[in-house]
Amino acid sequence: MIIAVDFDGTLCLGQSPNTNRDEIPNLPLIQKCKEAKQKGHKLILWTCRGGSWLEEAIDFCEYFGLEFDATNENISGIDYTRISCKAIADLYVDDKAPGSIQYFMDMKL
Repeated sequence: MIIAVDFDGTLCLGQSPNTNRDEIPNLPLIQKCKEAKQKGHKLILWTCRGGSWLEEAIDFCEYFGLEFDATNENISGIDYTRISCKAIADLYVDDKAPGSIQYFMDMKL
């Protein structure tokens, strides 16, 4: 399964893209993502962030031991002619998608 996970308000509990120093990690969700990865699922960091703000988000996740197979793009090796900027995923976990976080947390991997 390919799981695309948002950063602000999802992995990081806060809405400010200016800094992560004062943000609170969503540790249960981070742990669930790590569990999914350990079981062979692919993870995409799917965020509106770019540039240095994106690097801060990646660093934040890595600090908590969470690494992604792709960032804001498709997983390498997917046989797909890109006709859209939306990454292919089986599940999108995002605070802007009501119920998606709880759905993922309750999912048996």
